[in-house]
Amino acid sequence: MIELVLIGIGTGHPDHLTLQGVRALQEADLVLIPMKGEDKEDLAGLRQQMLARHGARAVLAPFDLPRREADDPDYLGAVERWHDAISRAWADQIAQHLPGGGRVALLVWGDPMLYDSSLRIAARLPVRVRVIPGITAIQALCAAHAIPLNSLASPVTITTGRQLRDHGWPEGARRVVVMLDGACAFRTLPASNLLIWWGAFLGMPQQILDHGPLEEAGPRIVAARAEARAAHGWIMDCYLLARPD
Repeated sequence: MIELVLIGIGTGHPDHLTLQGVRALQEADLVLIPMKGEDKEDLAGLRQQMLARHGARAVLAPFDLPRREADDPDYLGAVERWHDAISRAWADQIAQHLPGGGRVALLVWGDPMLYDSSLRIAARLPVRVRVIPGITAIQALCAAHAIPLNSLASPVTITTGRQLRDHGWPEGARRVVVMLDGACAFRTLPASNLLIWWGAFLGMPQQILDHGPLEEAGPRIVAARAEARAAHGWIMDCYLLARPD
């Protein structure tokens, strides 16, 4: 029997790992380390720092993460094929390192339940799945700016950059959290009468923050994001948009 433990590690800061997550790492027999594109050494190194810091003694299994067909007009079909390929990569590593069964851990940026596909990929495998939550990017964003997520007695909408770009401001929303936005979709919105709180590398030494009226802060964020991505080879960010109360 293989148990796959998906461990949320927040936005990458070693302290975002919970005590429950630390125990799971220490009990793991194998840790999968995805290597992704230009940023693979940096992100893999952060994962390995966490493992070393918390005394994990598991076998480390780096593997090249398959790429999604970015230009395929069939977006959902391309994602499904991508997930199939990732599940095969996981299965290959598990079969190679744990032919007799055991406990496998995967460190997941953010939280496995929120705009992350680890659970959908794991469902393709004959394994028992356990999830350990971590600090979400949304928590880290609000903490960094010292702001509440919601306005008084009002709901919050969570969406993606793709949805914001294709469908505009969600109907009836007062506050909107936007994730997975590699193209700064806030530029497609009328900038007047909107506020933005943005953060990248949240909780990490290279953390970058900006906030203010969208028409003023938006251009600064676009420039800062491009500069940071060029400097690091990767960037993880999210932001909160709000109509003034």
